[in-house]
Amino acid sequence: MREVTGEEPVLWGTSIVGFGSTRLRYASGRQLDWPVTGFSPRKAATTVYLVDGFEERGDLLARLGPYSTGKSCLYLKRLSEVDLDVLRELVAESVRQVTGPD
Repeated sequence: MREVTGEEPVLWGTSIVGFGSTRLRYASGRQLDWPVTGFSPRKAATTVYLVDGFEERGDLLARLGPYSTGKSCLYLKRLSEVDLDVLRELVAESVRQVTGPD
């Protein structure tokens, strides 16, 4: 994630390692600063945060390995079962969508 974003890791709260920063705006008008991408090594699964979600990423997800998703969370039970090149590509595409081209 450091390579993809060009940002150093920063601890967000007590358990999220984030890279970069963006401002999320909800339909309600609420705003929140959030990492461009990040992860949290939780007990049940490693959570990978991809701000723009998973629409139009079915081809990559099909090649990733075992996972489940939330709105913008990718849950990986065992990193050893995941194709790390595909994961990197998912992160890179998400970062491009959030930050725009170079």
